Amino acid sequence: MADEAAQRPGPPAGRPGGGRDLTTGRIAPTLLAFALPTLGSSILQSLNGSINAVWVGRFLGEDALAATSNANIVMFLCMAFVFGFGMASTILIGQAFGRRDVDGARRVIGTALGAFILVAVAIGVLGWIFAPNLLKLLATPAGAAPLALAYLRVIFIAIPSSLILIMLMMAMRGAGDAMTPLWFMILAVVLDSGLNPVFILGLGPAPKLGIAGSATATVIANYASLAGLMIYMYVRDLPLRLRGKELAYLKPDPAILKTILVKGLPMGLQMIVISASALALVGLVNREGVATTAAFGVAMQLWTYLQMPAMALGAAVSAMAAQNIGAGKWERVSAITRSGVMFALLITGVLVVLLAIADRPALALFLGGNSPALGIARHIQLLATWSFLMFGVTLVLFGTVRANGSVIGPLLILFIGLVPVRLGFALGAYPRLGADALWLSFPVSSFSNMALGIAFYLHGGWRKSRMQIGGRPAPVGEDECIEEALADAEPGGRLNPAG
Repeated sequence: MADEAAQRPGPPAGRPGGGRDLTTGRIAPTLLAFALPTLGSSILQSLNGSINAVWVGRFLGEDALAATSNANIVMFLCMAFVFGFGMASTILIGQAFGRRDVDGARRVIGTALGAFILVAVAIGVLGWIFAPNLLKLLATPAGAAPLALAYLRVIFIAIPSSLILIMLMMAMRGAGDAMTPLWFMILAVVLDSGLNPVFILGLGPAPKLGIAGSATATVIANYASLAGLMIYMYVRDLPLRLRGKELAYLKPDPAILKTILVKGLPMGLQMIVISASALALVGLVNREGVATTAAFGVAMQLWTYLQMPAMALGAAVSAMAAQNIGAGKWERVSAITRSGVMFALLITGVLVVLLAIADRPALALFLGGNSPALGIARHIQLLATWSFLMFGVTLVLFGTVRANGSVIGPLLILFIGLVPVRLGFALGAYPRLGADALWLSFPVSSFSNMALGIAFYLHGGWRKSRMQIGGRPAPVGEDECIEEALADAEPGGRLNPAG
């Protein structure tokens, strides 16, 4: 049956809302056209977090702002594993669409959803229970701890919808559809940012919930967007919807699930490494006082605008490379990577310059013009912001190698850059540089990640790795090396802590 499914043609490239063929046409324009909706979704997501931070900071003060910063780091940590599985599913779906195997793509999304809906619910329940313990691990300042707990516990109610929504949006991009996720990201952002002041202040019939009101707005927005997306998928008959007998695909296929776990776990561990590094750094920052913690939280809000273009381009490069690898068009993969690096440097560079020019008014949006944290935040920006140019290059390179199932190299590189390099520098230089050692650790670790990423891309042998389902390798092109990665030998392994 699987062999028959592999021969089924996919939807035509121009099918409305049905995805896009990324294996033909000029590479740079195709990549940019595909990346722009993803970039729009990323910017909207960042804007949503920033608007919510403005509401919290202006209405509830710096303690509340520091509380949301600490709580968001915990959220990222809890979501990391499922995010890795979503990335693995996206790559398999992209390769299936490259082979025109729509039924195979539906089997992947069915297994992914069937397995990880329960995981998402479990994360929400356990997060609610253990939220106080998680905040203690962060050494959350005493003034912010009660607020952080109130916010975090409500946010964990939103976790199941957030994870399922992220997985569906990633899967659609793997199928070449970047516009549908954009529309439903707009819906989520409008609801979340619009309802924040309503529930914080108790406007109209809404109850006055304070910081928990900000989280309540997120709950409503995420569940409404997820419901809307599911309805839209069936009304428009999008390729990844499941109907009739296809609903049986929700019972996880052991071979597909094994592939998602083996490849997704290292990618999830990459997110764990990022969040663990951020957790350790936040713990060090918290010891500098509430003003510095608030300043760092606001700096991270602005950094999302610097990260998101590179993250969107990395995701677009990965989806485009996966389709071309699935189609056996290896000659296009290197050109896709070069175009991604060029766009990442250009877009990120423009944003770095703009932020350097307008840092004071941008930071004052969150803190107010007279806040003692404003000067600290400007100093952090000066020392660390330019590191995101190197971060963008690294993400594009990682997006390409992951598209072929090579996940251990990026994991090791991130671990080296973010643990011994970043934390080692921060701790080692602190006696001499004070808090500046914390901020300078960002460019130091970014340079390490980029240098190692370039070396791995050029000489790491990642082209020999190959995504496969169970023991059945996917069809490959004549020019592809047929040596298989030994999956069993690998380790069982909206906040964006800066990379």
